[in-house]
Amino acid sequence: MLKPRVLILLGMCCASSAQAGLFSDEEARKSIQQIETRVQTLEDQNKQQTQTILDLQGQVESLNGTIRQLRGQNEEISHGLQDAEKREKDFYVDLDTRLRHFESQEAQAKTAEAAQAADPDDPAAEDRAIEKAYALVKSGNNADAVKALQDFLDKYPNSVHAGYALYWLGNAELGMKDYKSALVAYRELLKSHPRSDKAPDAMLNIAICQHSLKAVTQARETLKQLISKYPDSTAAASAKKLLAESR
Repeated sequence: MLKPRVLILLGMCCASSAQAGLFSDEEARKSIQQIETRVQTLEDQNKQQTQTILDLQGQVESLNGTIRQLRGQNEEISHGLQDAEKREKDFYVDLDTRLRHFESQEAQAKTAEAAQAADPDDPAAEDRAIEKAYALVKSGNNADAVKALQDFLDKYPNSVHAGYALYWLGNAELGMKDYKSALVAYRELLKSHPRSDKAPDAMLNIAICQHSLKAVTQARETLKQLISKYPDSTAAASAKKLLAESR
């Protein structure tokens, strides 16, 4: 099939031949140039329109693809929500069952604790009290730990756990930067329980408290005593490093 431009030129040429006697060669050339210009313009416009249509078709296809993708995602989200709702429902049913079970156990435990509270010499109650206090120390709840440990020492001053209680009490007070109170606890530990396995650590912490209170000379003296008294302890190794760093 001939291109539109060729067909138009042929038509114009035929028309020009029919009227050759009416126009000069110069006029004919001008007419042909004008016609060619118009044909070129029409071709350019046609190309632009064709490209525009192709671009629009591409955009439509892209949008259709996006719509299909979004529909797929929407279906996945819908299924996910349904599954989540089911899991949530199952979770709350299970949670309610567990809570009822725990409430029953808690009520039984409270009854047992009330019965044991009547016996101050019950060793199980003493163990539970120190375990509860230590849990507060481990969790970093220093204020509550201090109160729990002080209550324990008041209630069980002769407990086998008293040495540990004094050490943890000092640590909790040290964590609160209450250096003076911590010193009291650590010194009481060394005085009342000199053979405790926490004694070396207590001496190390005493030096730390003294240093924090600007008693640098006393802190160095405490570190030296620690190294001399417990040379093979981990605390003594730490004391050596502290002395070396403070030179």
